[in-house]
Amino acid sequence: MPSEKSVILSKYRLERAKEFLDSALKNLEIEEYRTANNRAYYSIFHAMRAVLALDEVDFKKHSGVISYFREHYIKTKVFDREVSDIITSASLIRSKSDYDDFYIAKKDEAAEQVKNAQKVYIITKKYLYGVYK
Repeated sequence: MPSEKSVILSKYRLERAKEFLDSALKNLEIEEYRTANNRAYYSIFHAMRAVLALDEVDFKKHSGVISYFREHYIKTKVFDREVSDIITSASLIRSKSDYDDFYIAKKDEAAEQVKNAQKVYIITKKYLYGVYK
């Protein structure tokens, strides 16, 4: 059973994931596709960190969070391999959206990123609520 402190932190991070997801949906709606890609990625990132909070681990770099999550939650089949593929895609597209000067974010791509972020949020929330009980 996770500590009370780790559950509180996990719930906080899950709440942040939801905030970023809501923001991604709004950005998609107003056709701010680069920002929607960014917010979708951060929703996924904070969902992963919500899971890691229960292990009482965190990392300074995004790559550390992703690596640990894959090692302890994808490889062990806690989460489906599809989640790993979503993480890879979200990370790549967020990086392009944020750092490539001439990258043109497209509506269908952003919609896919937001849909994937919703999927990861729902899967993660279901898992965490099972652990919290």
